[in-house]
Amino acid sequence: MKNLSRLPFKDESDPIFSLPDSTEVTEWDSLLWQGWHSFTGGKQPGWMRQSILHSWQRSRALNIDPETFSYISPSPDELAAILEQNAEMIQVARSIMENLLAYNPDGHINLTDADGVTLYYCGTDLTPVGSILREEVLGTNCTARCLIEQRLVYVLSGENWKLDLRRRHRQCAAAPVRDKNGKLAGVLTLTATPDKFNTHTLGTVQAAAETIGQQLQLRHLLAEQQSILETLNEGVIVCDRHGSIKTLNRYARQIFCGLDPEAGSIDALLRPQDVSLLSLPFCNDRELLFMPGGKEPVSCLVSLMPAPDGGRVLSLRENQRIRAITRRVMGVSASYTFDMIRGYSLPLQQAIQQARASSRTDSTVLLTGESGTGKELFAQAIHNAGPRQQEPFVALNCGALPRDLVQSELFGYADGAFTGSRRGGSAGKFELADGGTLFLDEIGEMPLEAQTSLLRVIQESEVVRIGAAHPLKVNVRIIAATHCNLSDAVEKGAFRRDLYYRLNVVSLNIPPLRERREDIPGLVNTFIQALCNRLKRIAPAVSPQAMACLQAWQWPGNVRELENLVERMVNLCEGMEISQQDLPEEMRQGDPVAQPASGQASLHEKERQHVLEVLSANKGNMRQSARLLGISRTALYNKLNQWQVDLIALRKNMRSPV
Repeated sequence: MKNLSRLPFKDESDPIFSLPDSTEVTEWDSLLWQGWHSFTGGKQPGWMRQSILHSWQRSRALNIDPETFSYISPSPDELAAILEQNAEMIQVARSIMENLLAYNPDGHINLTDADGVTLYYCGTDLTPVGSILREEVLGTNCTARCLIEQRLVYVLSGENWKLDLRRRHRQCAAAPVRDKNGKLAGVLTLTATPDKFNTHTLGTVQAAAETIGQQLQLRHLLAEQQSILETLNEGVIVCDRHGSIKTLNRYARQIFCGLDPEAGSIDALLRPQDVSLLSLPFCNDRELLFMPGGKEPVSCLVSLMPAPDGGRVLSLRENQRIRAITRRVMGVSASYTFDMIRGYSLPLQQAIQQARASSRTDSTVLLTGESGTGKELFAQAIHNAGPRQQEPFVALNCGALPRDLVQSELFGYADGAFTGSRRGGSAGKFELADGGTLFLDEIGEMPLEAQTSLLRVIQESEVVRIGAAHPLKVNVRIIAATHCNLSDAVEKGAFRRDLYYRLNVVSLNIPPLRERREDIPGLVNTFIQALCNRLKRIAPAVSPQAMACLQAWQWPGNVRELENLVERMVNLCEGMEISQQDLPEEMRQGDPVAQPASGQASLHEKERQHVLEVLSANKGNMRQSARLLGISRTALYNKLNQWQVDLIALRKNMRSPV
């Protein structure tokens, strides 16, 4: 027998420690039994490892009986909860443990949680699932040592506290499994026969435990990354260099409903129009149209970036959703309802009744009436009373746009359509109004070339952006309005006949204010109250004389003129009553009915005279004259037609006709 002082009973941290080979096992067991008897006899055997002696001391202090042996487990419900809580670690460790067992086919490998409860085992049936291996339950054992010391440890058969564990003649090695934060998550323990147990066994156990921990950390990182991808407000698709989709988030699945990543390459699945996503240069905010097989075309704003492995990362934002955000920012909604239209006169009530009836359908509505009668108010009320009330209401004044911008405002434009165009293109009013209502005010002043495009949109329910090659489907209800006589404009060639018939499905005429004078007192009081509420002042009354003058006036500007006049009167009134003296001078003088009519004629005559003077100064040049007058050329033609001015004869009387 070897000299005791030469036996290498060294701790795991000692660089020269060694384990018994097959020829030394019996000798080492004998020495360990001697150490056990010496310890139980009250002595401290010097050749024993200090870590084992300390564990024996703790086991004795806990009054653990070494003679009896049985595994203790939590209750079934508690064990089920523990297994569910550690399901991910079990799933990760299972394959690693089975691979480790291939090098030790007669061995036993078990995994416990941080409390020493056995979660899973493979190999020889030694430690049942649920067994508690903590030191205070089982005394000195390899798993318990690792739980306490949280490092790689080994325990020889003769170092166990329980005698039944010694009699198994198995050596054990255990290593801690750590979570993403480096905290102890569990212990991996390998039990082997002495002839299969050596220093290399400890290294493989430690490598396996570290692999489990790294897999747990990797899973956490992947789950965190996927969680971030899922919370992004845009679709993300990652593909490899061959186009196979590796991952995609919830938003991308939502955009391309029913997309199966396994069914083919990204180009074959998404079918981008006119480009390949594998050869497209990396870009930001480029608009692409996708036509996935068997589904509706999808228009998206796309960014394309490289992936580390040579693949590509595609981010997508659906244009339909971008337009919805744009509509919220722009405030494209209707605020007026039929209940907000003030007045009880028969002409107004008839107009409201017809408008209510038209709101129940999607038919195109043509609103006619003088400026200031409230055509847009009626348009908003029709929208809010109809089935599209939750959708956008987009308004466009066709007479306020420069001639060259009408089509781009209506239909939008593609990327690079013209010099100065916004990168990525821009949606037109039809796209912004998709699903809702588009209100085209002053439709009579729309240029003829834009009328042609508008007719096509109404007929086909699709819009083609300027510079784009393919149409986009739109679902828009159109409400048009004009103060002009469109039938006369059709006869004079200023308005397309076919477009007129398309617009004039439901025609509503909004009565001028002079035809419903009985509504004037109610409108005046409503405007006064609303204005004074904003100004935080007491609302003044209107004297009978002043109200009589207001009712007698012809109101060429209709309700808009009345509202502006009320604001002037409230601001100038110094008392608690608006008197006749607070009215404009032309309303106070002479016959209150006849005088305004004369004043109106004078106003129209002054306008006519001014327009003709501008035309004369510009030698009949319609474009230049319209620019100086601040109106469109179509509006200028309409005014000349209304005044029955013969433009050809007018130019002949000028020195240099154009």
